[in-house]
Amino acid sequence: MQNHADETEDPTTAGPSPAFDVVGSVPTPPLPEPSEATTALVTLPPSSPGTPPHRHSGPAFGYVIEGEILFELEGELQRVVHTGETFWEPGGDVIHYQDANNLTDARTQFVVTMFGVPGRPMLLPVAPEELEERRPRRAPRP
Repeated sequence: MQNHADETEDPTTAGPSPAFDVVGSVPTPPLPEPSEATTALVTLPPSSPGTPPHRHSGPAFGYVIEGEILFELEGELQRVVHTGETFWEPGGDVIHYQDANNLTDARTQFVVTMFGVPGRPMLLPVAPEELEERRPRRAPRP
């Protein structure tokens, strides 16, 4: 990860420079052509299962600002993403199985920026038949 501290220092301004801490970094995945970026604030009530299994037409990058997400992508073990942590998914053919609130007594909020094809939905639900067909691609669950 890069340290951007030198980029935030300006000797011509009075007062301390802002803090700039990198909390996540991944190589840039392919973007659809053409593409647009959409940023959303998502609030999950306590025990919310989140969205049903879906995929995105492009990559998505997120940051948990409050609470915990139970997060699972096709081929990866489910994991908990805590406040202050980031997540990303490549989009395209990969199924996003879970983005549930892992807390039963508090809401969870995250900000996500999704890159997609203009005019197409950002979330594309996956049919039950396809989920069954792709079951062997899903990582074992606890």
